[in-house]
This record gives sequence, structure tokens and C-alpha cells, in this order.
Amino acid sequence: MQLTFLGHACVVLRGSKTVVIDPFVPTGFPKDIKPDAIALTHAHGDHLGAVRDLHAHVICMNELAHYLSGEGLSTDPMNIGGTIEHDGVSYTMTWASHSSWIDTDGSGKYGGSPAGFVITMDNVTIYHAGDTGLFSDMRLIGELYRPDIAFLPIGGRYTMGPREAMMAAEFVGAKTVIPIHYNTFPQIGLTDKEVLSFKTTIERTTDLSVTLLKPGESVELS
Repeated sequence: MQLTFLGHACVVLRGSKTVVIDPFVPTGFPKDIKPDAIALTHAHGDHLGAVRDLHAHVICMNELAHYLSGEGLSTDPMNIGGTIEHDGVSYTMTWASHSSWIDTDGSGKYGGSPAGFVITMDNVTIYHAGDTGLFSDMRLIGELYRPDIAFLPIGGRYTMGPREAMMAAEFVGAKTVIPIHYNTFPQIGLTDKEVLSFKTTIERTTDLSVTLLKPGESVELS
């Protein structure tokens, strides 16, 4: 499976199917990527992104699914703790400590609970934490699902910062950690030193490795 980081929290999984998580790309979603499915962690605009333009099946929280269905999108509603299978890919929705709000022309509306995803395709399991603070039940995610790779936010302010994400990485226990949700906007900006410290501290104190990806870069998993 090929994993591509497109920026912010957007990740593309390419295997027997193409799955996009949170299709917000600051420079615009690439036109050459045609997803079979989209997984949305929550309803904030910097995660919904291009969902309405990609014409793919959407897997997301119940309330958000009903809203998007009303806009004509094909959706699979689910909730935290549930698992569904779509086109041979397994999606388990996990807890995330955050908020969720749908911006509309009026006052907006509740988007359902925020979430993370454990996704298994072609015998590879990834954990995308979504936007979240640190919570101790990340240990259970690691014990239950044994993810091969974890995408963890590190930008602070709206999510965990590097310090909390270091502990999250230990809780989850995925052998490879990829940091996301940082340096997109000034409010979640980190220095190169802070990002490198996140990587080196984890690798010096655990048997985990950290892969730093720039937008557009990929890694291969077998």
C-alpha cells in the first residue's frame, strides 16, 4: 500500500482501492486522484475540503452523513465504536477529543462527534487520529487494532502538541508514526527544531520510528 500525505490532515491510501481521509488541501485537491471512498473525521471546513467535488462515497459520523446526504452525496453513516466494510476496506470509528461544527450560510449546525479512524486494507492497518487531544484510551486503540502506522496531529492549539503526541505515539504503539496537522496556518506553526525534537525524542526513547513527510510525499507499506 502507498500512503501519501497531501498536507494538513489529508492522507491518501492507495492499494486495492483508493481512500482519502479528510480531503482538505491548502493548495487545492489534486485532480489526478480519484478516490473510491472518503473518510471524514469531523465537519470542520479544514477537513471537509473538496468532499463535495470528488463524487466518491463518504464514510463519516451519523449527523454529518445525514447533512451531506441532503446535499446529494452518497454516504455511510456510523458512530464511535462501530465498524463497517465498504469495497473490501474496513473502517472502525474511534473516539477523538475535539469539536465538530458545520459552517453554513446561516448560523451553522452541529456536525456530530469528532472521530478518528482505524482503516484496514490489503492487510495493512492505519490509525488516523483526526483532530484530537491526548486521551488515555489511545492505549486501547493500540491493544485492540494493532495499527501498523499512526497519523497523529502535533500542531497544538486546536489539537495535541508535540509533547502530548509523543505520549500518544507510545499509547498507540504503531511502529511508524507520521505527524500531521501542523504548519498549515500560523496558529499551528512549529519550528524545524520542534518537529525534529518530536522525531528524535520518540526514536531515542522507544522502538518506534517517525517519518516526516512534506505535502505530496509518500511511503510504501507491505
